Amino acid sequence: MSQVAPSAPQIVTPKGLGPGFIPVTIVMTVINIAVMFAVLYLPLNFLLPSESNAASDSAVSIDGLFKFMTVFGVAITVYVSGYTAYFAFVFRRRPGESIYTVGVPIHDAPKLEFWWTLLPTILLVVLMGLTISVWKQIQFPDTAAALTTEVVGHQFNWEFRYPGLNGSLYSPTSEMHLPYGKPVKILVSSADVIHQFWVPEFRLKVSAVPGMVTQLNLTPTRAGRFDISCSEYCGANHSIMQGSLVVESPDAFNKWLAAAKVQVANASGTISLAGGDPGVGKTTFSQKCAACHNAGGTFDQKIVGPGLLHVTDDPAHPKLVDDKPPTPEDIAEILVKGYTGPIGAMPNRQANGLSDSDIANLVAYLVSLK
Repeated sequence: MSQVAPSAPQIVTPKGLGPGFIPVTIVMTVINIAVMFAVLYLPLNFLLPSESNAASDSAVSIDGLFKFMTVFGVAITVYVSGYTAYFAFVFRRRPGESIYTVGVPIHDAPKLEFWWTLLPTILLVVLMGLTISVWKQIQFPDTAAALTTEVVGHQFNWEFRYPGLNGSLYSPTSEMHLPYGKPVKILVSSADVIHQFWVPEFRLKVSAVPGMVTQLNLTPTRAGRFDISCSEYCGANHSIMQGSLVVESPDAFNKWLAAAKVQVANASGTISLAGGDPGVGKTTFSQKCAACHNAGGTFDQKIVGPGLLHVTDDPAHPKLVDDKPPTPEDIAEILVKGYTGPIGAMPNRQANGLSDSDIANLVAYLVSLK
């Protein structure tokens, strides 16, 4: 039985590139010009903080890089999407036409292929040059840092360290402070998982990676209070990993640092454990500690930190995580100073907002877990 060969493809050759090519191009060009004007000259608070809110010397360069990418990204999106929709409509198959009908058969167009290869290449080379220039400004500033400070990410708070401060401050009960108009270097690391240290008004973000120290170099250019966020999902309580950064005059910063030194020194003093109430300590534990510790489980029954049942009389773990005996005084020392070791990091009393009576009550409660 013979087979009927399909009919040959029918080639439709419209005039030019379609009846509406020029008007559609004009409309897309007008749209592009309007969007470019908005990006370059109008406030874009829905995309990034306005330029008047920029708070570091790098912010202007980063905003310029962002706008450069936005302008050309919008142009590419409008023309590619617009022409795709236009040609799909103009050269659609009409009723009654063969399924083998084709539109304008364009093959081997060296000039067209040359330009659509050259122009994006030039754009990417320019973008690469601008990006490297901004990155160099941030990583290798011309001015030496007047202050070097450290930020350590923990699940789920920030630890701040300063020169001459014999201890650390922790968010959210403590704030990070920087002097206005002084070049600073911020060394960023992590005690547990990957975090992202981000201050939107600085336009700077850097990864906090366990076992690695990354850095930010900047000069604060506007006094005020700014939010610190972790922009890398780091666990169940990622959303509460917030902090505050205060930029103030150098004199105000020096006064704050002197007061912080006194605060840390006083917080590390001896605490009287007499009169600790286990019942009150249980309530405090549920509010301050239960997110990381299981009071009803032994050491190996962890949430984030170890379980604390039988913390003072566990034959499998006769010592605390700091290798000291499980006496009430040594338990109190960990609550006061915090702990960082192979199993993780526990914030100190400032981070957890613990008063002397809170610590005495917590120790009484933990000792009662026998």
